[in-house]
Amino acid sequence: MGSFVEDLWSSIFTAGPTPTLLLATNVSFAALQTLFFVLLLATYSVHFIVLSALSGSLWYSINWFARELKQAQAQAAAQGTHSEEVSAEQRRSPRPDLKARGTPDGADSETETESLVDHKNATAIGLTPQSTTASATLQVPESMSGVRKRLSVSGDSSGYTSTDSEWEKVDDNNGN
Repeated sequence: MGSFVEDLWSSIFTAGPTPTLLLATNVSFAALQTLFFVLLLATYSVHFIVLSALSGSLWYSINWFARELKQAQAQAAAQGTHSEEVSAEQRRSPRPDLKARGTPDGADSETETESLVDHKNATAIGLTPQSTTASATLQVPESMSGVRKRLSVSGDSSGYTSTDSEWEKVDDNNGN
C-alpha cells in the first residue's frame, strides 16, 4: 500500500495519465457510484440518479481521454522513429546555408541574445522579422519626444462634476 501511495504521488508530477493514476481514478469513481446507489436505496431521491449519471459521464470521459492520449502518443512515437531516421540522414549531409544562427560551427544553439542580434541586423538591412518582440512593439516612437496629456471627456480632470445650482437645490430641500 505504501508503494502505491508513493507511485500515486509521483504520478501527479508525471506528464500524461499513468497506470497508477488511472487505477486510483477508476477506484474512486467506482466507490462514488456505489455510494450514490446506497444513498438512492436509503432515500429514494431522484437527485442521486442524476448525480450518478453525471459522475458516470465524467468517469467515461476521463477513460476515453486517457485512451485517446495513449493512441496519440503511440502515433507520435511511430512518427518519431521515422523523423529520427530523417534527421540522422540530414546530419550526414548538411546544407551549408542552414547553419545555426550565432554559432560558427553550425551547432543547434539559439539564445535570446543571438535572436536579438539577428533581429537588429535584419532591421538594419531592411528585412522585416517574422515575429516582433514585445519590447519592439511597445516603445514610444522617437518622433514624439514631448509628453502629451490625454484629453478629458468631461472637461474636468477630477471626474466629479458639480454646479452651483445643484447646491442651491440641496439648500432648498433642507430649508423645508
